Amino acid sequence: MTAVLQAQELGKRYGKRWALRDCTIDIPVGHVVGLVGPNGAGKTTLLKLAAGQLAPTSGSITVLGGHPADGPAQLAKVGFVAQDTPTYAGLSIADHLRLGARLNPRWDAVMARERIDRLGLDPAHRAGKLSGGQRAQLALTLGLAKRPELLILDEPVAALDPLARREFLQGLMEAVVEHELSVLLSSHLVSDLERTCDYLIVLVDSRVQVAGQVEDLLSTHHRLTGPRRDPDQLPADQHIISASHTDRQSTLIIRTDTPIHDPAWTVTQLTLEDLVLAYMDQRTTDNRRVALEVQR
Repeated sequence: MTAVLQAQELGKRYGKRWALRDCTIDIPVGHVVGLVGPNGAGKTTLLKLAAGQLAPTSGSITVLGGHPADGPAQLAKVGFVAQDTPTYAGLSIADHLRLGARLNPRWDAVMARERIDRLGLDPAHRAGKLSGGQRAQLALTLGLAKRPELLILDEPVAALDPLARREFLQGLMEAVVEHELSVLLSSHLVSDLERTCDYLIVLVDSRVQVAGQVEDLLSTHHRLTGPRRDPDQLPADQHIISASHTDRQSTLIIRTDTPIHDPAWTVTQLTLEDLVLAYMDQRTTDNRRVALEVQR
C-alpha cells in the first residue's frame, strides 16, 4: 500500500539556518497524524514541504506516491489549511464555494453546501464578518470539499476558544470517518491530539525525535521510579529518553519492547502528554543534550 508520506534525510535550510534536517519518516495511509514540537522545531516547514509550497534543500519527499505539487493530479490529492485558516474577508461564503469549484477539479459542491447548512452559516455572509471559529470551519469545508486523499492542517485551532476548537475537531473526525481521509495535523495542544490522532511525530530542534502509532508508543514507553541509580547500569534494551534525579531517587523515562523485571523500580505507564514532553525535554545523565525549554 502506498505511504501517505515518505521522507528520506529531508532538509530545508534558510541561509545558514536549518529549519528541518535529516528527516526520515514513513507514514502509512489511513491515519490521523499528530505533529507536535516546540516553536521553531520545523513543523510548518515539514507541512509546507509536503504540500509542495517549499522545495527541499536536501533529501527527498513523496506524498501519496508522487512528488509534492507535481502537476494538477498530484495537487488535487492534497488539501492544505494554513495556520491562520485563510479566507478572503471581502468574499461571501458562497463566493468561497464558487471559487473552490473553479480551482479544484474534484470539488464536491453537494458536500460543501450541506456542511455550510449543517454549521448554520449564511452563504451570503462575508468571511470578514465571521467569528474565528466560523472562519476555521469555512476553511475546513474548503479543504474537505476538494476531496483530497490527504488533508494537511497547520495549527488550525490555535486561536480558537475551547468550544470552537471542540466543534472544529469533531467536524474533522466526522469527515475522516465518512471520507476515509488521511490527515496530518500540527498542534501545540496535546489534549487535542489525544482526542483525534492515532499516529504521532515529535519534532525537536529541526529533527524527528520519535514517530509511530500512538498505541505502540504508549505500550513501549514507561516511567521508572526507584532508588538513585546510574542509568548506565540499565539493560541495553532499555533506552533512556529522559532522566531526573534527587539525592536518593531516580526517575527515568525509557523505551523498551521487553518486560521490566527489576523489583527496585516502580513502573508506571505514560500519558500521551508525558511521552511528548519527555522527548521535548530530554535530559540524559551524561548531559549529551541540553534541556529544551518547552512553551506550554
